Amino acid sequence: MKTDILAFAAHPDDVELACSGTLIMCRRMGKTTGIIDLTRGELGTRGSKETRKLEAEKAAGIMQLSHRENLGLPDGFFTHTKENMLAIVEVIRRLKPEIILCNAPEDRHPDHARASKLVLEASFYAGLQKIETPGLDAWRPRAVHYYIQDMYLHPDFLVDISEAVEDKQKAIKAYDSQFYKPSDKGPQTPISSAQFMDMVLSRSSALGRYIGVAHAEGFIRTRYIGVKNIFDVL
Repeated sequence: MKTDILAFAAHPDDVELACSGTLIMCRRMGKTTGIIDLTRGELGTRGSKETRKLEAEKAAGIMQLSHRENLGLPDGFFTHTKENMLAIVEVIRRLKPEIILCNAPEDRHPDHARASKLVLEASFYAGLQKIETPGLDAWRPRAVHYYIQDMYLHPDFLVDISEAVEDKQKAIKAYDSQFYKPSDKGPQTPISSAQFMDMVLSRSSALGRYIGVAHAEGFIRTRYIGVKNIFDVL
């Protein structure tokens, strides 16, 4: 069940939009990858929790995830409680990720910031032995990084996703209820326009330019990053 890199999301499709390219690239390098969706996205203007579930499963197949699950917290109303914290601690101890990715601490959707705080704190508490989770030992990931989604935040480092950008688009488009398709007559949202995918691609293209590649995804660190070889940060 060990998962090398685990991404948490307030809603199904958060990870696909923000850092699915990174997960796809990690999978191709032989790493095990997973997503934990905190809510079912049931308050979204378009779709339903049932359709979002099917779409998340389809996207998981495209990304070739090793694991995906939904904690079923209430969309829009999950809070910073002991119960919710322990639910995340249990997942971290069960899957033992080396790296955790999570929502940014500031974004357009209020759920994203609350999810960010929950996951970051749970990542710390998961390493405390005196917090008991039956049958599971304490485990703390080596690093937690924030991914950048709707609001542009200055990244601390960039990951080359040039070879994964086509599959990233496929994973995003797996959410038929959320994103543009010509036959759709549903209510319009900030992410349902025909131009939205162009924005996603233009951002990854702009980030890629900074490191001399076609496309990249940006991340914000939560602590100092250490390397043994200075050439690792070229």
